[in-house]
Amino acid sequence: AAFDTVNHQILLSTLSELGISGAAHAWIASYLTGRSYQVANRISACLADISVWMTDHHLKLNLGKTELLFLPGKDCPFHDLAITVDNSIVSSSQSAKNLGVILDNTLSFSNNIKAVARSCRFMLYNIRRVRPCLTQEAAQVLIQALVISRLDYCNSLLAGLPACAIKPLQLIQNAAARLVFNLPKFSHVTPLLRSLHWLPIEARIRYKTMVLAYGAVRGTAPQYLQALIRPYTQTRALRSSTSGLLASLPLRKYSSRSAQSKLFAALAPQWWNKLPHDARTAESITTFRRHLKPHLFKEYLG
Repeated sequence: AAFDTVNHQILLSTLSELGISGAAHAWIASYLTGRSYQVANRISACLADISVWMTDHHLKLNLGKTELLFLPGKDCPFHDLAITVDNSIVSSSQSAKNLGVILDNTLSFSNNIKAVARSCRFMLYNIRRVRPCLTQEAAQVLIQALVISRLDYCNSLLAGLPACAIKPLQLIQNAAARLVFNLPKFSHVTPLLRSLHWLPIEARIRYKTMVLAYGAVRGTAPQYLQALIRPYTQTRALRSSTSGLLASLPLRKYSSRSAQSKLFAALAPQWWNKLPHDARTAESITTFRRHLKPHLFKEYLG
């Protein structure tokens, strides 16, 4: 698997420049050739086992709805993977939906953001048609249930994305706030968000990420999240040793800083350490949320 993370042509060229040639070079080239098919065969075998298990339990693997999403590494030479299961070929696609979230092969979540924005615009259009018949309180409840909940669904996946990427979602929230107060399109939205006690989209993403981080710190989150963070420890006793800080993720020498900045292991300690002491040391999730939202509200809305 380690060989699949580098460009094979660059690797072979570099080995030639280092003086490796003849039988040794041919052996390495032979080993690298066709590795994508080996990976595809292993996936096919895994799915075949799943299909057999499901058949034994009177279930059926629907290959017509089975999607293959290939997430290539940097300079990865394989892009056209295809697997064969029960004489059916499943080709890799640019995106796939899982639990209502559209994942793309670059993990930019652009397709998911477009889908959420499109769904929310449709909801706002329908609510706008009946808005004259609603009170402000009823409109707020309706919009929070049908629009804001969609903006919040799995929004921690968007952590680390640039502001321009999540701007379509912020425009949806702005339109929703104006609709609650039945104001025209270009009304200033910040006072409306303050009045509704709605955090902006970027802050809502940060809020959800910090809730996950709290669970990881307290040991109530899944093990794979707990393994991504660790407490900050000092070599000698200092007051900061009891402040509930997290250790920052060391930057990898040969990795992109922009890619690492999107990782939960990098973002969680960075955002966590900026929280007030009362939030970091909260004894319950309820207390933590009570400290977290005012902190983000003050930071983003003043």
